[in-house]
Amino acid sequence: MTKTLIKVSGLYKIFGAKPESILPMVKSGATKDEVLAKTGHTVGLKDINLEIAQGEIFVIMGLSGSGKSTLIRHFNRLIEPTAGQIDVEGEDVMSFTAKDLEEFRRHKMSMVFQRFGLFPHRKVIDNVAYGLEVQGLEKSKRLEKAQEWLDTVGLQGYQDQYPSQLSGGQQQRVGLARALCTDAEILLMDEAFSALDPLIRSEMQDQLIELQDKLHKTIIFITHDLDEALRIGDKIAILKDGELVQQGTPDDILLNPATDYVEAFVKDVNRARALTVETVMQKPALRITTNTIEEALKQMRRSNSDYGYHVTDDVYQGVITEETLEEAASGDEFDSIEPCLYEEVPTISSDDAIEAVLPEAISSDYSLPVINEEGELEGALEKESVADIFVDKEHPTEKEEEKQKEAS
Repeated sequence: MTKTLIKVSGLYKIFGAKPESILPMVKSGATKDEVLAKTGHTVGLKDINLEIAQGEIFVIMGLSGSGKSTLIRHFNRLIEPTAGQIDVEGEDVMSFTAKDLEEFRRHKMSMVFQRFGLFPHRKVIDNVAYGLEVQGLEKSKRLEKAQEWLDTVGLQGYQDQYPSQLSGGQQQRVGLARALCTDAEILLMDEAFSALDPLIRSEMQDQLIELQDKLHKTIIFITHDLDEALRIGDKIAILKDGELVQQGTPDDILLNPATDYVEAFVKDVNRARALTVETVMQKPALRITTNTIEEALKQMRRSNSDYGYHVTDDVYQGVITEETLEEAASGDEFDSIEPCLYEEVPTISSDDAIEAVLPEAISSDYSLPVINEEGELEGALEKESVADIFVDKEHPTEKEEEKQKEAS
């Protein structure tokens, strides 16, 4: 089981002159607009509860004013909460002294900003090494380490340039290298790629995914872009007016939007492109685990399926039908299952996008076998399951939920 690294409990943030006096009103259910109209205070966050696992990319998304940037700045206490608790590895960040907080920011958490946040008067390598300089690491060692990270993010040869001499994408790579250089376990990324051109943004997303495969950092990533969230996130939390309206895996949010607000976010997403085979594959209806025609027929007849997946020594061999087995049993040519008896059915991988296998899945008379790198049968992709992803599932609207509450 994956370890929970960060736990947020009952987090509230109210902006204004007397936030503590407004807290009871917010807790009693007043909306953001009601609080603003009656008190002049702004509700930034309202009763946020979430857990972030070690080594995952946790995406927090929402429109402007939803509270996502406010939330990420609570993790390192750039913003102080009105109420609530944030635990990191079991320690309450809110209880840290000024010295504790300074050490926490230096060693535990790094941040990548939307507008790069680079020092224009410092060379690239000095920008990357800045966190190590703050930590007090000796100059030659910090420059050596900074160079390693510049190489890692693809900026070999740029160490003596100044930020103004780099493109936007290159500047953001410097910002990423600087954040990684301190070896902080947690990386905070606030709209880190949103200022970049679409092509460069896509390249940076690819690089982040590639780095994460190697580094296994815990990354909290802020974005307003659902496509970006679906692409990079292991988990996604969606905020609206300071409230957490849904959290879950990208597949769960895409296929099962909890509210009208979330549904509006996901309605224009190309589901076939965003979802993989793993999302919708099923267990194979029948595994045939013998090599003899007679035993294979017995296994077939005990099932409700008229075809099965032949597997020997845990390795997938092919699809064979009951009709083919009966014909083989009635003749003298075959005693055992031979390759010529298999149906022509393409195999697919669980990592394949639905879009890539859609033609085969729809046209095949059989569910497509899902095979892993070792040749083992992981599952089967049924055309009915593929069709289901294009059907919008009904869920109670917010008005219906209010009526249900009133009725109860």
